[in-house]
Amino acid sequence: MPANLTPEYLAAERKWKEAATPQDKLAALEEMLATIPKHKGTEKMQADIKRRIAKTRNELQQRRKGAARQKPFYHVEKEGAGQVVLVGPPNSGKSSVLRALSRAEPEVADYPFTTRVPLPGMVTFENVQIQLVDLPPLSLEMSEGWLYGIIRTADAVLLVVDVADDDVLEQTQTVLQMLQEARVPLRPPAAVPAPGKPAMVVGLKVDAPGARERLALLQEAIGGALPLLAASTVTGENLEELRRRLFDLLEVIRVYSKPPGRKADRSAPFVLKRGSTVLDAAEAIHKDFVQRLRFARLWGRNGYSGQMVGRDHVLEDEDVVELHT
Repeated sequence: MPANLTPEYLAAERKWKEAATPQDKLAALEEMLATIPKHKGTEKMQADIKRRIAKTRNELQQRRKGAARQKPFYHVEKEGAGQVVLVGPPNSGKSSVLRALSRAEPEVADYPFTTRVPLPGMVTFENVQIQLVDLPPLSLEMSEGWLYGIIRTADAVLLVVDVADDDVLEQTQTVLQMLQEARVPLRPPAAVPAPGKPAMVVGLKVDAPGARERLALLQEAIGGALPLLAASTVTGENLEELRRRLFDLLEVIRVYSKPPGRKADRSAPFVLKRGSTVLDAAEAIHKDFVQRLRFARLWGRNGYSGQMVGRDHVLEDEDVVELHT
């Protein structure tokens, strides 16, 4: 059977032949694997490319072992109020979500496996920054073990699926099954942190023909297991709502400190986990306050307008505390 290689594959193959570094060779090989036609006539070529990828990655790992204190290439230092990772099948639109919500500029293409390494971007929600990390896709054909490590250490997961694709139900189920087998259970965000990784699903490309019907089928399949939000990076539908949902996924609250006799600075909140108390806030503001704290005054929800509260009082999002020592 003829291979019928595409111009995209041949261009990637030229990049591989001209590559001067192992990193460039690996990038070209991964692009070759992503663009090669998938049929019986290319099975041996696909196997050969995968062997080359494994060999090149091994060479890179051996080089990195010699570099003292060098962190893995996939390590992303956490920043902001929390870290949310973008997870999904190949070509689901994860990179377009990162580009739409942050100033990051990931490569966006119509072929799968465009994202090869983690790429972070900062998303603004009101007065806090949320770190959103685009990850390589989860696929039965090719998924790295380190991907699951990043997902486990992240604060939350945003599962992005393409509702313009007829196979969206199967792709979603495959990703969920892979995460379950890797012992990364997902759950809806909760009022009080619970076991499992807080997560939600974004049905992307909802502007495409037939997407609304597929979205309804996806909602029925997921049921109440995870929240589902329809969105489009083309029309902008629900992108602002997605910012709020990212914040909710983190299961955190914002608390403002108010010195006695002065106004609270609402531009720089202290970010605490849901369920945190006045004492937790005192420790975040200044460790010396923990031992010396006598009481606090509170402004916020539930009718609080300067009333005295105890050290164990549970705080809500955007509460203002005035600590007295």
